[in-house]
Amino acid sequence: MDQRDRDILAALEDGLPLVPEPFGEIGKRLGLTGGEVVQRVRRLQDAGVIRRFRARINQRKLGITANALVAWGCDGKPAGETGALLASFPCVTHCYERKPVPGRWDYSLYTVHHGFSRKEVESEIRRLAGQAGMSRYLILFSTEEFKRVPNIRIRENGGGP
Repeated sequence: MDQRDRDILAALEDGLPLVPEPFGEIGKRLGLTGGEVVQRVRRLQDAGVIRRFRARINQRKLGITANALVAWGCDGKPAGETGALLASFPCVTHCYERKPVPGRWDYSLYTVHHGFSRKEVESEIRRLAGQAGMSRYLILFSTEEFKRVPNIRIRENGGGP
């Protein structure tokens, strides 16, 4: 990896420019052609320096401000099956299993939901609970967003993350 690769990675951290040829625009800023930028990005992907390329939407700018984590109590139902069922619903963006702390925190499954209003998200969760046959859950809404930047790790010389 050379300095041009580092410059490309730094440019990608800011996101792709919203123009018809974003790699050409990045190249123009760095004294490269768009093709050279694409070639270097592919090489960095093949080397494992870039693990994935994805779009990230600033949901708050779109008005999606109701974000909730739901803690689900399985009440004897198998967590794996129940988690797979919850994860299958389109309104669930993430689904996790964690070990409960008996007597202190008896929830083992967690889902994440996003919407335009708390009322909308609460209604969605009630529908999901009914369809999944889940009666014990706790909705935790986000109150503030502290960090929203990509988590980029650069590996050099085949070293660790």
